[in-house]
Amino acid sequence: MAMQESSTSILRKNKKVLVASLTGSAIEWFDYFLYGTAAALVFNKIFFPMVDPVIGLILSYLSFSLTFFIRPIGGVIFAHIGDRIGRKKTLVLTLSLMGGATVLIGLLPTYEQIGIWAPALLILLRIVQGMGIGGEWGGALLLAYEYAPEKRKGFFGSIPQAGVTIGMLMATFIVSLMTLFSEEQFLSWGWRIPFLLSSLLVLLGLWIRKDIDETPEFQRLKKTGTVAKAPLRDTLKFHWREVIIAAGLKVVETAPFYIFSTFVVSYATTILAYQKSQALEAVTLGALVATVMIPLMGLLSDKVGRQRMYAVSVALLGLFIVPWFMLLDTGTTWGIMLATVIAFGVLWAPVTAVLGTLCSEIFSANVRYTGITLGYQLGAALAGGTAPLIATGLLAKYNGDWKPVACYLAITVLISLTAIFFASRRQTTAVAAQGEML
Repeated sequence: MAMQESSTSILRKNKKVLVASLTGSAIEWFDYFLYGTAAALVFNKIFFPMVDPVIGLILSYLSFSLTFFIRPIGGVIFAHIGDRIGRKKTLVLTLSLMGGATVLIGLLPTYEQIGIWAPALLILLRIVQGMGIGGEWGGALLLAYEYAPEKRKGFFGSIPQAGVTIGMLMATFIVSLMTLFSEEQFLSWGWRIPFLLSSLLVLLGLWIRKDIDETPEFQRLKKTGTVAKAPLRDTLKFHWREVIIAAGLKVVETAPFYIFSTFVVSYATTILAYQKSQALEAVTLGALVATVMIPLMGLLSDKVGRQRMYAVSVALLGLFIVPWFMLLDTGTTWGIMLATVIAFGVLWAPVTAVLGTLCSEIFSANVRYTGITLGYQLGAALAGGTAPLIATGLLAKYNGDWKPVACYLAITVLISLTAIFFASRRQTTAVAAQGEML
């Protein structure tokens, strides 16, 4: 009976851990996509009306792009804290910072009300938001990974990854509801509603995390006295190869994501003359399919192996690059739907499903938070926000020809296949790493 109760307690705790991990990741990406949409539709008009509309839009987008510079800083700071004082406490800090800044953005006075202080406060809150976001991913991932039973680490590690598409879907849904208001209502107060509703998600996330203990692996580090005193120094000194490998693994997960979910909208509507609704509906459908596929692929990776699943999925993604463009070239609704669902929903999903677990497995526990965060942020900075810009620049240079863009995507595939090759050759364990440091 006692054993049964213990098993039930563990199962209940594991479910709560997964929910807490997923909630944090979903809030992160909800805030990210929400700000991006608001930057395009609202912020240039109410925070930067003092300049030419085009300049205002550029300034609005620059405020959005701030996270690509701030996230690595926040990631390093909070990863250091996470490896020093624990995953749980760090996650409470990052979620509070991130969610609090999002809610305050929804309460900001406009330029007409307080002048130059309005855009200044917007940028300040964006910096705070970026700091919190930078540390959230690694903590959410490790909360799931370090609680996972040995034979289910792939499944547990995939759950926070599903937060990407869930956050995208939530932001898309709620912004589409806000567009039911008139233009005047939307600009006056309608845009604020999604930001304020984020407070409910944050409170839910904090409430769920309140009763969760520190992860078992970090508790073992504290008991054995092997908590790293200088995680960043130790990571750069003893694990710099793993950081490069993790960044390489991230490249093919992030560049195609922005191509399949962001670049495709502008490419389909400006070069191929699709309706904007067709492109957005295709991306939404692809995100729905990916949301279902990610945990399923995580579960499958526990049976077939994460490195094998990653390598095969990346190879298939590479083989589908040319057919993806050819399907888009049909100019039909079914063409863009099929292209997006296969690329985004089916082939990208297993890559992102195993990415977090793969990265976690190549770092020892005492520097794991710092290691995976450095690799993730480095890969995201190199191939994330730059992907749509590179693809758009290539289209402009080559008069709308998609072949150079296909070559660019093929390069990201080769980089990540090289990374998984070296990951498979490095058998890094906590014992080996700690022995090396000693």
